[in-house]
Amino acid sequence: MTRPGPPVGRAARGTGSLLVDNIGELVTNVADGDGPLGLRRDAALLVEDGQVVWTGPARDAPAADRRIDAEGGAVLPGFVDSHAHLVFAGDRAAEFAARMAGQPYTGGGIRTTVGATRAATDDELRATVRRLRGEAMRQGTTTLEIKSGYGLTVADEARSLRIAAEVSEDTTFLGAHVVPTEYADRPDDYVGLVCGPMLAAAAPYARWIDVFCERGAFDVDHARAILACGQAVGLGARVHANQLGPGPGVRLGVELGAASVDHCTHLTDADVDALASTSVDWTSGAVTTTVATLLPGAEFSTRSPYPDARRLLDAGVTVALATDCNPGSSYTSSMPFCVALAVREMRMTPAEAVWAATAGGARALRRDDVGVLRPGARADLMILDAPSHLHLAYRPGVPLIRRVLHHGVPQ
Repeated sequence: MTRPGPPVGRAARGTGSLLVDNIGELVTNVADGDGPLGLRRDAALLVEDGQVVWTGPARDAPAADRRIDAEGGAVLPGFVDSHAHLVFAGDRAAEFAARMAGQPYTGGGIRTTVGATRAATDDELRATVRRLRGEAMRQGTTTLEIKSGYGLTVADEARSLRIAAEVSEDTTFLGAHVVPTEYADRPDDYVGLVCGPMLAAAAPYARWIDVFCERGAFDVDHARAILACGQAVGLGARVHANQLGPGPGVRLGVELGAASVDHCTHLTDADVDALASTSVDWTSGAVTTTVATLLPGAEFSTRSPYPDARRLLDAGVTVALATDCNPGSSYTSSMPFCVALAVREMRMTPAEAVWAATAGGARALRRDDVGVLRPGARADLMILDAPSHLHLAYRPGVPLIRRVLHHGVPQ
């Protein structure tokens, strides 16, 4: 559901109406259009006060104070990147080179980034977040979840989330990323810190709580305890699950009503059945859907097997795509790149991949104000230098995003 509160960023308040017309193909993600993307052709769209107020045939377009000519290009909702780690210092390019030379990925490099992040100043961290946020915006991403997880002390996790909250409405406390070196022999003590003082310091700046439920990180009992503590103070649950191998993370996420389980690279039939069993009742407002968020940039960067998106979709699971932007295992901010990977490597159709990168991401954040273009939705959209959404996968690596509007404001 839509998150309450004012939007982050520049809202188009009091600037009059804006008409986007001469749209060759409008992707609405609304059921009254054609196919799963709600396609409309020869369309127009009207924006007022940062929201979409009308969509329809170009010939019926109302008068407006200002106009943007889409020049026959496709218009889509802005991408909703529901999984990113932007608050960090340093990079791990040498680790990437080692993987390309055959070294397997185990997640151990996270501690390298922890050391660099702890040593960085607030301004250094803020500069990295804003640089990557700008990169993502230029590539069509208008909603971006940002996690902590590279501080792993009470003070560093709180400041990571405080900096993230300057640019994102969807911030996630990931104190349970790995057990830091100083607690290597005392994991129970670290879980106590996460559930106690660290959560208390982080919660004012967070909407979500996450845990890396994997071998080498947190077992299912620790993960359950951490997520339950977060939920008890009003944070929604998310889970890093089943990236490095089969495990209990996906089913734990479903059990706790997590909004999403992310990675989902190694799934059993029981995992898929559990995800397919979740549901949403939009009439009553009861939301129990657990979205499977797939992160193909991580598989690309670690030379790991890709998730089987086709298996999930055919089972009726709601699927989202996200970048997993981080300095170790997926240093990309490009949702178009992830769309192309999903089509080529995960057997998604172009329409399924675009839906997963927009409306699917919104579902993973339990929001209905983004990822769609309908009256009442936020006026977050992109105009392609191409006639159709198909070109995002058809022309991989080409900068097709001609223009981005965020809260109705051209960026």
